[in-house]
Order: sequence, then C-alpha cells, then structure tokens
Amino acid sequence: MIEILTKLSDRCVQVIEVAAAGVLLTQPDGCLQYVASSHESAEVIALFQMQSVAGPSAGCLADGHAIVNYTLAVDDARWPHFAPLAVREGFHTAHCLPLRIRDYVLGALNLFHNENGSLNDDDLAVAQGLADIATIAIVQHQEFLDAKTLNDQLSSALWSRIIIEQAKGMISQSAHCGMDEAFTRLRTYARNHNKRLTDVARSIVEGTLDAVAADPPLTALQK
Repeated sequence: MIEILTKLSDRCVQVIEVAAAGVLLTQPDGCLQYVASSHESAEVIALFQMQSVAGPSAGCLADGHAIVNYTLAVDDARWPHFAPLAVREGFHTAHCLPLRIRDYVLGALNLFHNENGSLNDDDLAVAQGLADIATIAIVQHQEFLDAKTLNDQLSSALWSRIIIEQAKGMISQSAHCGMDEAFTRLRTYARNHNKRLTDVARSIVEGTLDAVAADPPLTALQK
C-alpha cells in the first residue's frame, strides 16, 4: 500500500506540477494516519494534521467533499494552527481530494502549490483520476481480507513507515544531509536496484547496507 501511494504522490507532482503531495488514510477508529508523500515538507504537514486533527484532510474526510484552491495565510481563521505551518514550509495554496468508494471515505490526497499555484478544471480532473485509481487499488487489496487481517495489514504498513523513517535518519546522520535528501537517496537507490523502498530501508536499519557508501554520490544516482 505504501509503495502504491508513494508512486501516486510522485505522479501528482510530475503530472499536475504541484509542489508536493501526500496521502493520509483513515484508521478503523476514525483517526488519520500518514502513509506516503512526495517530499519531506508534505510529510511534516501530514503529521501535523494527524496530531492537531485540523487542516484540509480533516475537513475533506468530515464531509467527503474536495477542497480546491484554498489560499493559505498566516492569520488563517479556518485553520489557525495548520495554515501558518504550511506557509512556513513554503506553501501558498492547498487542495484535498477524497479517496472515496460510494459513501465511504478511505482517506485523502493532499496537494500543495507554492506561490501563485492553482488547479484548473483539467488539473482537478487528473488529480481526481489519480485519487480514484488509488482508491480502487486499496479496495481491491482489502476486499479479500476480513477485519482482523485488514488490521494486521495496516499495522504492517505502519511498521514499514517506521522502518523508512529510521533509515532516513541514519542516512541523514551518516551523509550529513537533510531529511529530504536522505529520502531521495533512499528512494533513488530502491529504484535503481529495482527493490522495494521498505526492503532497502530495512537493510540500512539492520546494517546490511551502508547508509552512505551503498552507491555513488546522490548526483550520480539521479543522472
């Protein structure tokens, strides 16, 4: 699930040309859970939404309606805690689309623009299409599972996220780089070696893959 939703976030940045994208899912108890994002900044925003239960995702999940072209401001009255943080991360406009199957909302796709960014009708159609594809993938994955198995799968996905975060921290410390660059190094290595992101992260955490010397420098990996 994490692999699919991470690719979804990347495609949103590439196709719609937003600055960042991220996905939050609803847990069985109704709480939000961060799952994937395209950039470290989007991850920070997603985690803050989880902790404060405020922001576009909470609003979108509450009524199942999309939030489009919402201009963020430091003195925002609607989300007085969320908006200033988003502005400090460099975002100017927020959008949130529901991952919905019939009347049930599985989660939300968050999109963020920098200065003067917005979604037109064509962009919105593409974004909703990507959100629908993610929803179908999640539903197909879940329909063969009973409630207990689904909870086990979600727990496994959340544990994978913890492993990825640990690997990012180790790369950041060893390579003396920021968390954004650390995640890029991790993801690039996985892509170049046709391996799952979580498997590479686990190898780094377990010490079977060196956090810095596994490959040439980042610039070479990205060529």
